[in-house]
Amino acid sequence: MSTGAAGPLHGRVAIVTGGATGIGLAIVRRLVDDGARVVLAGLTDADVGKALTRLAEPPEGLVGSAGQVTGFAGDLSVPGIADRLLAAALSAFGQADICVNNAGGGVIAPTLAHTEETLQATVANNLWTALRMCLAVLPYFAERGYGRIISIGAESVRNGLTDHAVYNAAKGGVHGLTTGLAREFARQGITVNVVAPSYTRTPELDAALAAGRAPERFGQVLADAIALIPAGRGAEADEVAAAVAFLAREDSRFITGQIISVNGGSSMS
Repeated sequence: MSTGAAGPLHGRVAIVTGGATGIGLAIVRRLVDDGARVVLAGLTDADVGKALTRLAEPPEGLVGSAGQVTGFAGDLSVPGIADRLLAAALSAFGQADICVNNAGGGVIAPTLAHTEETLQATVANNLWTALRMCLAVLPYFAERGYGRIISIGAESVRNGLTDHAVYNAAKGGVHGLTTGLAREFARQGITVNVVAPSYTRTPELDAALAAGRAPERFGQVLADAIALIPAGRGAEADEVAAAVAFLAREDSRFITGQIISVNGGSSMS
């Protein structure tokens, strides 16, 4: 249940891309619980509608008379859609303060098994979505002298996880974009950071594994990922969301250009 005015993000408005499922939906829940109003962005109207319905049902109970969450559907890798998402946030809530670039996904496969289609999709879904959102919100944040950009990266960029080379090329681009933007916009009140999770359990992934619908070779990839984690398990989605929520807060204002690993110790530095 939302803490509303008592939360550390009361008065703030967040945009969460890829917010309809998995880590994104956990981030929406956490930000709302911390008092933010949120624009939940997903790929299709059906995805967004299903997520809003889930949020309105017990035990979440996040959507209702408080009007804390609204939805937006569109492919953010396409030019112009990110600008429309920002406009939707301003129309719904009158402002935008936080941009969480969580939209992603791609084909996890041996490098030489990729096709032109899977290469393009993996880069578009992970790098282009984040880049276009940053280009949309940065002028607005700079004009206001305040903004938080938090992108979901990947621990696999650091540890070279099995079958992740192409995915890492895209997520590594997000990491590099972050450090460059952080330095460029630091004096304009904007922080730019990455939360980089290891393998993360989500209801959707658990269901796919239980039903035998996981992609071919995923069992080996999963085993390799767990073997790299001293904690002996994957992250929970709400653990990733907690890191995002901290970086969205006012008291994270001196943290910028950082890759914050939520990884159970799978890489250390």
